[in-house]
Amino acid sequence: MARSTTRPVVKLKSTAGTGVTYVTRKNRLNDPDRLVLRKYDPVAGEHVLFREER
Repeated sequence: MARSTTRPVVKLKSTAGTGVTYVTRKNRLNDPDRLVLRKYDPVAGEHVLFREER
């Protein structure tokens, strides 16, 4: 099955400035804006906001 452009792979970068990234997929139809998730940053040792980078 081919990958669709509706659910692209996006990179989430930590707002703590540690350089940690997560990779995930998102639905462009439901979330047209940049994705912001609260995830664990192992360098900072706590949960911080991760923003989608393009």
